[in-house]
Amino acid sequence: MIWFFAIAFLVGLALALQAGLVAFAGYVLLGVYLLSRFLARRWVHDLNAQRKCESTPREIGESTEVAVTLFNSGAIPILWVLVEDLLPDISVRQKPARMNVKGKRVQVVALRGKQTKTLKYTVTFLMRGYYPIGPTLLETGDVFGLHRRHRVIGKPVYVMVYPKVIPLPKYDFASERPIGEVRLQNRLFEDPTRTAGVREYQVGDPLQRVHWKVTARTGVLHCRVYEPTSLAGATLLIDFHQDGYHKRGEPHRSDLAVTATASIAYTVSVLNQQLGLASNGRDAADRIREESLAEDKAPEGGYKTRDEARERFELSEENDRLRPMVVETRRGFDQFQKIREALARLEFTDAFSFARLALEMAQRMPRDATAIAILPRVPAETAIALGTLRRQGFAVTAILIGLDESEKLVAHGRLLAELVRDIRYINTEEQLGQLGTNTLAHTPSAYAVDVPLE
Repeated sequence: MIWFFAIAFLVGLALALQAGLVAFAGYVLLGVYLLSRFLARRWVHDLNAQRKCESTPREIGESTEVAVTLFNSGAIPILWVLVEDLLPDISVRQKPARMNVKGKRVQVVALRGKQTKTLKYTVTFLMRGYYPIGPTLLETGDVFGLHRRHRVIGKPVYVMVYPKVIPLPKYDFASERPIGEVRLQNRLFEDPTRTAGVREYQVGDPLQRVHWKVTARTGVLHCRVYEPTSLAGATLLIDFHQDGYHKRGEPHRSDLAVTATASIAYTVSVLNQQLGLASNGRDAADRIREESLAEDKAPEGGYKTRDEARERFELSEENDRLRPMVVETRRGFDQFQKIREALARLEFTDAFSFARLALEMAQRMPRDATAIAILPRVPAETAIALGTLRRQGFAVTAILIGLDESEKLVAHGRLLAELVRDIRYINTEEQLGQLGTNTLAHTPSAYAVDVPLE
């Protein structure tokens, strides 16, 4: 618009001074200005793009091919258009990167009337997450640089990448309880590793229950009687508050916490026990603003700059979510899959504390399942919340992620003060493989002699 007023002033001045050549030059500039403005608007309007990309879930290390097809729907040739298929900046620029891109997702092309061109690139996913691929940002304008037009078209394709699962050779998270602390609502299962006694054989007893030594000694068939299991399954509570994950250790620490949670969930599901998940983190699907991705949300006349277009489609990093992300504790063949998908989409929160999560979930968790808390830190309120769960009758296990020796001592002392004694530590994936071993093997030496056994 400044150019238009400048040219109009120049033409008016030339006419007043009767300078014919200057007036002619002003007419030419005005014509060029109007023509370039018309072409810029027409070109950006005639451009269309279509993306082809498989949205099926992926494992870490797998790739997907993206093809963006550009089409000039008008008869006027487009001299140049800068095409960029948008990807989350945090996923590409973060070190180490969460995804690797091979090929040209940013390219300048020219299109004749009704011509089609295709851009291809490959994305390799290096970490778990819920990644949007797209939309497509287009920038074009006149050859003189007087006018630039920007347009964002198409909706993104969302690809879910599952977290890594490390098999645990042993599952030993069911802390023993003193007799009479919690009254069982029903007799769940019998533990074949704990024999309570023997009785005479009854019709229908399976042969594996027969106690052959007693049978041989008495001459009458006898069967073993097993103790009922007081605990079955687990409810996983993972702390994903941003304050617990310092940028210096990211993204390794948070991914280790998610990997540990997924590995425990897999082990419990293999045992065919009940399983559940709760977290104070946010679901990536919740923060995706679908309404802002529609084309009719663009400002009238298009975007003025590339940064303005990018900012409109960048996902918000702030989160004021005050309700937990929950997968209810139950049995089922698809329960582990639900939890794995929830962990793939899990992102940091900055408002909902773990202490509030634990107290809110106390009324929703079954008491015959172990409450396993995966924590990056143990502030006083978190230890008190876990102690409250234990006093309410829950068996509580605390798994601490990425703590140094001094942090371990502080966390261990706070948890012991609340009588939470099943405490384990993980700093690497190799240590995760030994997670199910004896608790004392993971206890800081300063407290090893003071830990009372239940």
